[in-house]
Formats: sequence, structure tokens, C-alpha cells
Amino acid sequence: MKNINHTFILLALLVTSINFSQNNEKMIKTDMEWKNSLGEMSYQVLRNSYTERPFTGEYNLHFEKGSYNCKGCNQKLFESNDKYESNCGWPSFDQAIPDRITYIKDYSLNMNRIEVKCSKCDGHLGHVFNDGPKETTGKRYCINSAALSFNK
Repeated sequence: MKNINHTFILLALLVTSINFSQNNEKMIKTDMEWKNSLGEMSYQVLRNSYTERPFTGEYNLHFEKGSYNCKGCNQKLFESNDKYESNCGWPSFDQAIPDRITYIKDYSLNMNRIEVKCSKCDGHLGHVFNDGPKETTGKRYCINSAALSFNK
């Protein structure tokens, strides 16, 4: 009986490990595949680190309940409960879903910032700053609407 329990536990761990690795596999596409699967603005933001103009994005003042996913690969990135109005002109979140974001030092434009990318498809999302709500995380994930899709 003891060997059966150990076998069951090992099997359960193996299945969990396989499911975890399948969900976290990198999405790789050619530039042409990205162009064909994304609209022009989403392509420019996700693949070329473009920034949409402030106060123009679809999700800037959007506060419906649901989740915000990467428009490139549909990986869930943010929950609506973590979205807040920062008046910066882009959708703002005080935290991301763990292990869904890659953080990269960004010294472009003579600035010292942290770029955030989708961990699955390496799509540029925006930047994270330390000027968010002090009563929660103190973070402001400043994200381009063109990099997101929304699921109710």
C-alpha cells in the first residue's frame, strides 16, 4: 500500500509538471506571422516597443470585471481587481499575475525605466514604475491598450 501511495504522488507531480511546462512554453512566430495576426498598432507596440498616445487606448478608462490578456498570445497578465485610475493616460495596474511578466532594464530616451514584456511571447507591454498606490503594492504597471485583450 505504501508503494502505491508513493507511485500515485510521483505520478501526480509528473502530470502537474507537464501541465505547467505546456502552459509556459514560449510562443515563437516569424515577423510576417506577427504582422498577419495583429493589427498595425498592436504589432507596433508588441513587436517594436512602440507606445500609443496617452488617453487614446481602448482600456484606459475601462473598469469591467474580468482579466486582461496579452494580445499577442492570449496569456492572462492582469486581473481587473488590480486595475486603477492613475490619470497617466494608459491602463494602470498595481500588480501582475506572478510569472507572467519579464522585467528588463530600459535606458532608452535618456531615462532609467523597467520595461515589462509578456513572458510567453516577449511582446512589449509597457513599463512599471514605483509611483503606484502606497496602500497596495506601490507599483504602477503602465500598459499599452494595444498590447491587451479583455476577457469577461
